Amino acid sequence: MNNNISDNLIIREGNKEDLTEMLILFQDTITTVCKDDYNPRQLEAWKSGAQNKERWLTVMKEQYILIAEVKHKMVGFCTIDQQNYIDLLFVHKEYQHQGIVSQLYQQIEKKALLQQQKYLTADVSKTAKPFFERMNFKVIQEQTVHIKGVNLINYKMEKRL
Repeated sequence: MNNNISDNLIIREGNKEDLTEMLILFQDTITTVCKDDYNPRQLEAWKSGAQNKERWLTVMKEQYILIAEVKHKMVGFCTIDQQNYIDLLFVHKEYQHQGIVSQLYQQIEKKALLQQQKYLTADVSKTAKPFFERMNFKVIQEQTVHIKGVNLINYKMEKRL
């Protein structure tokens, strides 16, 4: 791994051409990064969201998307819906704990502030919860999400801007 990732990190707006790579990163990250917080059945159910083409096309069309790249390789992405709901935030398994998620988040928060949003919300996995807490999000409630007959715990979180 490059010790100084920020020298090579580029954050840009996403587009339709990014979708295939986003889906791969989404599934790989869930499989590897979230494996200590969810069991194999839960991980498979969660990853199955990649097959919901309609949902992903809506994301690509209606959400503000940021892509993090290192040397033309996607290493993370973040999307925000309706100006204040962080829908997707994933960082490649080989680029964890290198500040990429923080940089993506800071850009999203900046966008929300420019649009004079009063708060940001997100439905956050057990894996992502510590990061969001560091960004001063508060848990509104624990939730049980049902995906293909499997229950997953996540958290409705909010941050006042």
